Order: sequence, then structure tokens, then C-alpha cells
Amino acid sequence: MKQRNDKYAPSAWAGVVANGVSSAEEILPLEQEETWVLKQLEQRVGPLHLKQRLGIEGDHETHVFSQGRNFFHIENWYSVHSFIRMTLRCLALHRRGKRNALAIQVRHNEISLRGLPPSFEGYTLLHLSDLHLDMNGQLPHALIEQVQKVEYDLCVITGDLRAKTYGPYQSVIEAMEQLRPHLKVPIYGVLGNHDTIRMVPGLEAMGVRVLLNESVAIERDGAAFYLAGVDDPHYYCADNLEKACAEIPESASRILLAHSPEIYKRAAHCGFDVMFCGHTHGGQICLPGGIPIMVNARCPRRICAGPWRYHQMQGYTSVGSGVCVVDVRLNCPPEITLHRLCCA
Repeated sequence: MKQRNDKYAPSAWAGVVANGVSSAEEILPLEQEETWVLKQLEQRVGPLHLKQRLGIEGDHETHVFSQGRNFFHIENWYSVHSFIRMTLRCLALHRRGKRNALAIQVRHNEISLRGLPPSFEGYTLLHLSDLHLDMNGQLPHALIEQVQKVEYDLCVITGDLRAKTYGPYQSVIEAMEQLRPHLKVPIYGVLGNHDTIRMVPGLEAMGVRVLLNESVAIERDGAAFYLAGVDDPHYYCADNLEKACAEIPESASRILLAHSPEIYKRAAHCGFDVMFCGHTHGGQICLPGGIPIMVNARCPRRICAGPWRYHQMQGYTSVGSGVCVVDVRLNCPPEITLHRLCCA
């Protein structure tokens, strides 16, 4: 039986609640509701983007390999998951790795920007990434404990809220509902390769604005910088930097949210000053010294974790707060990141 999620129905997302309707079920049957939601998304992202996203999501229900150039995805090889767990148990590392996975650290990163309006001196962004909220039921509580301790002005999420790359996402919305009241607004995010575009209404209903090749002005005291976000560039190849930049004035400071660092060259040549991303988990299971065994990204390893620079663009790749494949971390602690902006 097909399940529905009235709590985060399009009514709340599109403003029907404002008209006194508590659930889309009061006005639309399930099939019409689905059509209505997709129509709204189509108007927002364009028919080609939506067809590409939904088409590949549909293919993925029966195929575990991505379209185009991405053939191997360890998260879909479930026999490998069991092998990794067994190996870690044999090495007496599994329990320690599970404890490590919940020991979230707070990282601090300072970014000096030329052209940043003086009113944004010290402006701080909380960066969350790769939460995979339905992988470990204890993670939302561990995250809440950490985010309650920090001060910031704006929250950004660089994708991968879900553990699997297909199937139901209701548990992710419910886990995000636990976390959301503890995050200060505004909150902006992008979709990752684990996320379905069908999650957007539920996320936006609870106040998480998802940037789908879009930008928004962040204003303070009559001045602004621009925050842009692109759809997943790793698996779905649905990013469109030109569209994301379309509404940004040429002289404005601009920050890009992307799930993966793989588009760093194009982002730099599009004139972005800063790029925040995730996806790599920093390797998640690393050798001593934090040396990753694999990062699953087509880019230099130097930009797969922490701060980096490419030409004039500064970047930061979060190692993420959650886990994927197996619920362990070794020599790569999970993080939330505070980015403090400064005038250069």
C-alpha cells in the first residue's frame, strides 16, 4: 500500500495551510496530490531538470548503478557492507567505530572575503552535511546536543539526509523533524545523491529552503551577499551553475552550496568566492593519520576534507555528521562546522 505523508503535504509547502486547510487530503486524493506536487516542482526547476531527476530515481529502483560515468557505488553493494562489518569485528574495531560515529566535533573555519559588506563582519554559518539521519537512530540526539551549544547566524546543509539511495523517505522527514526545532533560521540546503527530489515539499514545510539551482540574497543592514545552491552533481548530474548564478549581481559576494566538491573548477570559473560541500565523508574509515582508503569523488584528495583553495575561490569540504554503508568511523571524526566570514 502506498503511504502518504499528510503532515508534510504540499498544502503546508505551497501555502494552503494559510487558507485554513490542515491537510492536502482534504482537497486532493493521493494521485492528484502527487501530480500537483510534481507540477509545482516542474514550474520551479523546469521540465527537463525534473524529468532527469525523476527518471534516474525511477531507474535506480531496479538498477544500483548510476547513469553516465558513475558505475561503482559502494553504498549499493550490500554484500560489501556485511564484509566490512565482519572485518571490523575481527579486528576488534567495530564497537570503537560505532562510538566514534556519534562523537561529533565542532570545527571552526575562518573565511576572509574581499568585497564582503562590513555589516557581515563576523557573520557565522553553521554547516551540516551528510547526515544520513535514518542510518542511526541515535544521531539526531547527538546532533541536537552539539548544535545547541553553538552560536551562528544561518544554517546550511549540503545534502544526503537519507541513508539509502532509493525507497521510502518518511523516516528521514521524521528524523529531520526532531532536529529542526533546534536549528536557528534561516536554513538553506541542497540535495545530495542519496536524496529524492520528492523530499523537497516536506523539508520546505518545516522551514528548510532547498536551493535547486537557485540563489537567495542574505541581507543585513541594507547590504547583502548571495547564497546559491545546485542540485546533486555527483550521481544525478543535475547541477546548473548558470541558472544558479542568473539572479546574482556581478559585483556581489557569492557562496555556493553543492553536495560534492567535484564541480570545484567550474564553480571557481563562475566567479564564486566560496564553495561549501560534503559527500566524501573524509573517507569515514581512514588509516592512522586520517588517510582515507577511498573518498568516492572525482577530484584531488586535497579538496576532499577540510579547507582548500582553487585559484581565487576558497572551499570547505565537510567530512559530514553521519555515516553511510556501515555505522562506524575510524580516524575520521564526524563534524559540524562553523564558518566565520571576515572582510579581507
